[in-house]
Amino acid sequence: MTEAADFQGMTSPARRWLRRTASMIAGAPLVAGLLLGPAAPSAHADEDATGSNMVDVSIDTMTPTAPGPNDKITISGTVTNEGKQTVTDGEIGVRIGPQLEGRNAIDRASERTGFIDGADGSRVDAKFAAKLPRLVSGISREFSLTVPVSELNLDEDGVYQLGVALEGRTPDEPFDQVRGIERTFLPWQPEATEKKTQFTYLWPLISSTHLTSETGSDEQQTPVFEDEELAKELAPEGRLGQLVSLGSELPVTWVIDPDLLATVDAMTRNYRVKSGTTTVAGKNQAVAKQWLNAVEAAVQGRKVIALPFADPDLASLAHRGKNVSGSLSHLQPATVVAEKTVETIVHVKPSVDFAWPVDGAIDSSIVDVATSAGAHKVIARSDSLRDDLAYTPTAARPIGGGTTAVVADARLSKAFEGNMLASGSSTLAVQKFLAQTLAVTRQDPDNQRSIVVAPQRRPSASQAQSMARAIAALDGQRWTQPLDLVAAAGVKPDADATTKVPATSRYPGQLRERELPVRAFEDIRTTQSGLDNFTVILTLEDRVAAPFGRSIDREMSTSWRGLPEGAQLYRDSVRSNLQVLTEQVKLIEKSQVTLSGRSATIPVTVQNRLVQGIDGLVLRLSSDNATRLSLDDDNAIAERPIKVEGGHSQSVKFDAAANANGPVKMTAQLYTEDGKPYGEKMQFTVKVSEITPTVMLVIAGGVLLLVLAGVRMYSQRKRSASQEPIAADGEGSDGGDGGDGGDDGSASAEPTPDGGDAPDEPTGPEGDIADPDPGQASDPTPDTGRESDNPSSTGEKVDR
Repeated sequence: MTEAADFQGMTSPARRWLRRTASMIAGAPLVAGLLLGPAAPSAHADEDATGSNMVDVSIDTMTPTAPGPNDKITISGTVTNEGKQTVTDGEIGVRIGPQLEGRNAIDRASERTGFIDGADGSRVDAKFAAKLPRLVSGISREFSLTVPVSELNLDEDGVYQLGVALEGRTPDEPFDQVRGIERTFLPWQPEATEKKTQFTYLWPLISSTHLTSETGSDEQQTPVFEDEELAKELAPEGRLGQLVSLGSELPVTWVIDPDLLATVDAMTRNYRVKSGTTTVAGKNQAVAKQWLNAVEAAVQGRKVIALPFADPDLASLAHRGKNVSGSLSHLQPATVVAEKTVETIVHVKPSVDFAWPVDGAIDSSIVDVATSAGAHKVIARSDSLRDDLAYTPTAARPIGGGTTAVVADARLSKAFEGNMLASGSSTLAVQKFLAQTLAVTRQDPDNQRSIVVAPQRRPSASQAQSMARAIAALDGQRWTQPLDLVAAAGVKPDADATTKVPATSRYPGQLRERELPVRAFEDIRTTQSGLDNFTVILTLEDRVAAPFGRSIDREMSTSWRGLPEGAQLYRDSVRSNLQVLTEQVKLIEKSQVTLSGRSATIPVTVQNRLVQGIDGLVLRLSSDNATRLSLDDDNAIAERPIKVEGGHSQSVKFDAAANANGPVKMTAQLYTEDGKPYGEKMQFTVKVSEITPTVMLVIAGGVLLLVLAGVRMYSQRKRSASQEPIAADGEGSDGGDGGDGGDDGSASAEPTPDGGDAPDEPTGPEGDIADPDPGQASDPTPDTGRESDNPSSTGEKVDR
């Protein structure tokens, strides 16, 4: 028997464990049924009675997947004895079952697990079988079978059930009986149909968030990554590496999240990676460059759909975010950035006219949100927009308001969502996929239709490989022909297909539970408000607005579904990083100061530790007691415009006038030009020790009286002296020593007005008060008095 291969030997313990685990899972419903009590006879019960579940049969490979009339089918796999008795005189061979009419028949056949006489057809000629003399309990053996298609007696085109079964004997049942069977499907369409089904397959390039909102202070703004996990996905054997490599050879429509391209593009240059409390240099520039070059080559001449930047969760926005002000405003900028990003990095102009809600699940509110950013086409799925028809209708259909729903086929879209690591699982999934596509064409062969497949957003490498094998099997174009998504959206709709969008209450509860919470959108609003308040003061706004704006987009990504803690940590980190930046522009704290004299200047210092200059800020200083201490011509509030270069500080002076003694609380606050507070306010106390104008008038009046009194006394003495006779010897008549002069010839001293000198003005703490005296040490720079209102020079430091 040259066409029947021998067994290849025993399989590994890992594979045996996998088979046993699968068998246990399959038997769980039977155990549950026994525990719950009597029920109608089940297929499992019949299978156990006949012993058809004793041996697990796995089909690992089947080639070709869609054979022609002159082909030979080669099937390889594994058999594992899961029973307690040894199987003897075994023979494993191919069984061809009946033609399956319709897609439901394919589903039912795939759900059966044990042998059913009649439904599982007849065995192909025994010369194409393989002998298995002895299969001990717990042992696995590999097999390979080759059968010419001509031996299968396939009379009509269509989908056939194909099985591989093991027949043998046991000590308790010493007669030939099917001990195990595995079913798959054989799509049989040797000649091309006249009207092929137009077939569109979406090929997604989407990843989770890896880039933080942090950037370096250098000119290039070196990006900071959370980790190096993305590099593993980009590697040739990684998930994204496989998607690009496989997709480049397939007739697919690329659906790309521009954030992924932007993130990988950032990796092609110098970048940093978080490591504890610090960062280290990234080392995967070569991998990133190689992947981006491969993407650019793969998408040339192809249709590319660009999702809004970071792939926002449209359902979460519709159900949780639209009631939080500002949430929907992010969609339009994310769409604009998406188009520019794709065109700049891979040099292909994408379509941004499509919205893709999670799993294609839509309701009226999701459609409203999806189209709010300008999209006119929504990718839905047939298990959300259901049809009550005997055939699968064309994907495109109008749903009102100028919007087209492109309804992907649910069966085909979910075909490869399972674990495709096991070759047996992958082979069965591929064969079932091909069978379903042929069944669609045969439903209404005279009516050409267009179907769309929208697989899971982030397929694994093994899932991508299975998807690629299925699409490649359709290359012969015997019953399908490829069509890109843009063209599929423009196909004439089926008049009988449903166009009624489900109500919001019909949205699947399982999906709703995984949505972003309302708090997420409240956090986003807070961060966006802080960003808006910060960027208006910057001279190089884009250095901050761009990285933080894109980080806010990432906070709404579908990739956070089911990861509430990770999503919250990311939002907190973005808000924290922004707070650190905003705090680089602040007021320098002041201690209590003392104001002496009638007037002075009060300096307030603004510090800018950013690498760029700031402008558009206003510093407002207010006195809580203008009667005691006023600012700028008897006002309680004074303002000064602020402009500080990067890395500098500036001391701004305010004129102050003292009217009464005592402490006065002062408040300094920065404001943006539109009147919003910026940063924390700074409060300090000014101790006023000023002599009031009333006291000054009293003192001045007293001094004037003393001066007048002195002048009068002096005049009287002069007159008295001139009227007295002069003695011969020159002495006065009274012989006294008063008079104008004495024996030494000196004149009497001019009387000094009593009352003393004016009191000295005390100096306050250094750095707090600018005194009118140009030489006073408390002034940061020599003060020019009221004639100058100019602020201190950039970089000035106030002593404390």
